[in-house]
Amino acid sequence: MKIIELNETVTASNDRDAEALRLQLRRAGTLLVNVMSSPGSGKTTLISRLIRDLPMLRIGVMEADIESDVDAKRIEALGAAAIQVHTSGMCHMDAGMTAAAWEALERKDLDLIFLENVGNLICPAEYDTGAAKNLMLLSVPEGDDKPLKYPLMFQKSDALVITKTDALPYFNFDPEQCAERARKLNPAIRIFPVSAKTGEGMEELAHWIIGQIQSLKYNCL
Repeated sequence: MKIIELNETVTASNDRDAEALRLQLRRAGTLLVNVMSSPGSGKTTLISRLIRDLPMLRIGVMEADIESDVDAKRIEALGAAAIQVHTSGMCHMDAGMTAAAWEALERKDLDLIFLENVGNLICPAEYDTGAAKNLMLLSVPEGDDKPLKYPLMFQKSDALVITKTDALPYFNFDPEQCAERARKLNPAIRIFPVSAKTGEGMEELAHWIIGQIQSLKYNCL
């Protein structure tokens, strides 16, 4: 397993780099999904479950953290290609950093790459990583008011995954109210309530991801 140190933005022209990376990934037939959330929402657990639920796909994961390689080791143990990215204090990934991680991953035959972005609900929403889709997680313990507090994250996301639904009996979280608030900010957002622990809702999310891959590969023909 490789660890690369990215201490600063590779380029200031982030939007241009993002479009260039999207084109490269599209030509490679690889779907890049930018996974964003606050710390502890269950990003690594969800990605791990999807790797197990989608054995027919060739999957890679970019694990972005300020320090540590614990998440990349968990992913690698599942048989997926993994690379740990150290951002050295930076609170987000951008397109240049993502392109560098893709190059270091050394796998250009992948169907799907998850970019597990640095955990917070502010900075990652502000930077285009070059991903084809942005997927955000909101866990039940965090509360259903997050669309009111962090609107940009919901506006920028193609899909919202409400995680840890098995904990609903223990928290004051209204899924319908959360969904309503999210759709006011982003009418097109797809919403998937799931529990990676029990598997509830995971099949629908997996089907959505497969559909995105099929659409990407069809458009490459």
